[in-house]
Amino acid sequence: MNRSFATALVLPLLAACADATPAGLEPGVSRVLAEIRAATISEVAYHVRLDIPADRAVAVEGSIEASFVWNDPESREIVLDFKDPEQRVRSVSNEAGEVSWRAEFDHIVLDPDDFRAGEENRVEIEFEAGDEALNRNDEFLYTLFVPDRAHFSLPVFDQPDLKARVSWELTVPEGWVAVANGPAESGPPVPPELAGEGMAENAGDSTGPRTYTFAPSRPIPTYLMAFAAGRFTIEQAERDGRRYRMYHRETDTGKVERNRAEIFDLVARSMAWMEDYTGIDYPFEKYDFVLIPPFQYGGMEHPGAVFYRASSLFLDESATQNARMGRASLIAHETAHMWFGDLVTMRWFDDVWTKEVFANFLAAKMVHPSFPEVDHDLRFLLAHHPAAYGVDRTAGANPVRQPLENLREAGTLYGAIIYQKAPIAMRQLELRVGERLMQVGLQRYLENHAYGNAAWPDLIAILDERTPADLQAWSRMWVEEPGRPTLRVTIEGEPGAWSPVVEQSDPFGRGRLWPQELLLVESRGLRSRVAASLEVSEARQSFPRWAGRVEPRWILPNGRGVEYGLFVLDDPQLYRLLEDVAGIPSPLLRGAAWMVIRDALLEGQLEPAVVLDRALFALQSETDEQLVGMLAGVVTSTWWSFLTPEQRSERAPALEAAFRSGMAAAETASLKATWYQGWRSLVVTDEGIDRLRALWAGDDSIPGLPLAEQDFTTLAVDLAVRGVPDVDAVLDEQEARITNPDRRERFAFIRPALSPDEAEREAFFASLADADRREREPWVISGLSALTHPLRQEHALQFLRPGLDLLEEIQATGDIFFPGRWLDALIGGHQTPEASAVVAAFLEDRPDLPPRLKAKVLQSYDGLRRAAAIVHGDTDGLTRTF
Repeated sequence: MNRSFATALVLPLLAACADATPAGLEPGVSRVLAEIRAATISEVAYHVRLDIPADRAVAVEGSIEASFVWNDPESREIVLDFKDPEQRVRSVSNEAGEVSWRAEFDHIVLDPDDFRAGEENRVEIEFEAGDEALNRNDEFLYTLFVPDRAHFSLPVFDQPDLKARVSWELTVPEGWVAVANGPAESGPPVPPELAGEGMAENAGDSTGPRTYTFAPSRPIPTYLMAFAAGRFTIEQAERDGRRYRMYHRETDTGKVERNRAEIFDLVARSMAWMEDYTGIDYPFEKYDFVLIPPFQYGGMEHPGAVFYRASSLFLDESATQNARMGRASLIAHETAHMWFGDLVTMRWFDDVWTKEVFANFLAAKMVHPSFPEVDHDLRFLLAHHPAAYGVDRTAGANPVRQPLENLREAGTLYGAIIYQKAPIAMRQLELRVGERLMQVGLQRYLENHAYGNAAWPDLIAILDERTPADLQAWSRMWVEEPGRPTLRVTIEGEPGAWSPVVEQSDPFGRGRLWPQELLLVESRGLRSRVAASLEVSEARQSFPRWAGRVEPRWILPNGRGVEYGLFVLDDPQLYRLLEDVAGIPSPLLRGAAWMVIRDALLEGQLEPAVVLDRALFALQSETDEQLVGMLAGVVTSTWWSFLTPEQRSERAPALEAAFRSGMAAAETASLKATWYQGWRSLVVTDEGIDRLRALWAGDDSIPGLPLAEQDFTTLAVDLAVRGVPDVDAVLDEQEARITNPDRRERFAFIRPALSPDEAEREAFFASLADADRREREPWVISGLSALTHPLRQEHALQFLRPGLDLLEEIQATGDIFFPGRWLDALIGGHQTPEASAVVAAFLEDRPDLPPRLKAKVLQSYDGLRRAAAIVHGDTDGLTRTF
């Protein structure tokens, strides 16, 4: 949208707020304040200078020069965002000298008399940078400003629709290197010990603090401003005439060598694919990327300085096919963001899902060439549907697009609905309009809004102009509404004239109908065939023209793998499907069938032991590695969540033997790893624990599957949670084995959670009430998961209520995924009515819980609620809502 046109629209609406000083001022960044600034401030640029001390106990000091054009007919005060300004601001000035200002909540409010309307203005602020978003470690630090945390460390206009050019000037300790959004303009040589492959010509000695300056970036929002500094080794490579740099802290040179070329290849392939698909050259000056050991996310798409979790890219030799595809998808996802999210950014965080859906949707396409042997439709099904269903089946289901009045709540928007359900909706949209029109529409969307901002309706409008389909109505149902439809498939008629009937209902009881096309696949005898492709848009639809003379054994309604809903078959069909599923010829259809079967288990229609037995039977003959991984997941999740300890004890010897046989018979290291990880996760027998110990000690091995340092660490954790008698000696030895300092520090952090001493475990949990102890969020989740392992759930029951009581503080102090991950780790190991009652009581005691946090609790609680009901025979409890 043209800015002057936007101003004409917004300013009259805000005139009523003119008497406020200023309007929308409250903790966080309110939508009202953001709209005022978007209408009155433009052409923003920042130059940030920071002095980073070697001792992380010493504050980072710096200054920021912000330039902007200000044009406010109401002459309201100018507001920058900065946390704790009373304590952190040292001075505020402009070209004329000192500027009058005051602190309001987490804002710096500037006197408008010190600035010129309609002209470029500059303000310089000297400050102490807040550590909250700087992620400081002894040997490195990195920023993470998404969604609204830039102002936790820097004074800025912290909203996505005030894009700015940012330049950095960073003074760092001796021996450190730095990377930021823009190209490096000047800086010292790379310390020789940090010069990896391709960097020899840049190496050299220097002493004392080192200063790096970086050229201004192209316009980006504040949440994408980024730098990292520390003792990072730098690897350099050239692909297709473009130079890439990778910064990392991995000390295992063999691991680096095994992964290095493939990582650079995947980045380059993703870049080439995106340039071809969009018709737009890479829109930023460089693509450097940093591999960070304790990074909170899989990746973050800062232009010029992409951040990845190190373990997601540096894979061990024991990595599965799924892990390798996950790495390719992650790189593709972050690369797609360079166009969708970075070049074109959402106007407000209620549309944060748009950048994520575009990235996931395109990443699924991008990985095809790297894995030609893989069934990518099956990959899409397994990567998206289970996680999306895991939220949409719950009482806490949320729509894809959610209203947002203040950016301080933006982190609660993230989750599986954005990352997994939204790409399914995009696939369905592509089916409606066609692949070519979808590509043209996305190209036009980028061209119209390059280096600016846009919203989801902008894309729908582009596509709606070019198709007779009512995309506005489709979008309202799939994007604006929560939940998934229930679709019951029955076979009606009489001998010689059987036909399918599909009944659609709304699990929330609001009478809504989700328009979508189903591909019905029917089985007659030992053969399956496509029976119908049909649009479901009514509450009940019969399809007599697909009638058959012989009654089908079953009808599978999700034959494309992109259909979405709770697909319910009547009991005769369901049991015949369960009997036949292992022999269905198509891997995609086998995967789709298991989605139906798994839902039937969770709805109480199938007994857990029956599902476990059939999944184990299907595993013995399964040839597709993706489905081996999925079936192993069905077995292990059913094993821990839906069987009693007595049932597990009875079945364990045969189950462990079946997994060992599969591991021995597997023909590739990747497939062996899939079987191995399944076996390792479910071991409970003395014989199985003895073999875990022998593998950890090096007295046993798995032919064809080399184990790496992290595998041995995981084995030590497995032994600890299984309560082996000399666990302290095992943990002592394992800690001594770890050579990488970051991994050793992580192990030392989680070790108290592994202790056989219950008092020590309780002290570890109590320590997590301190926000400083929660800084390294992945470490916290690992430790909490060890505390609440299913084998320890009786002792862990005491942690449930205090862990729930911490939730609001965790949301306020943690990053965007932390509340959901905290809840999953806290609740996920439980299956008893006592644990279920604790969570239910918390929800009843806290009617004042913010709605989005309540939804997060309901989402994580759903698995426990179902497990407690199913295991203990109270399936009426499955219908309970809050």
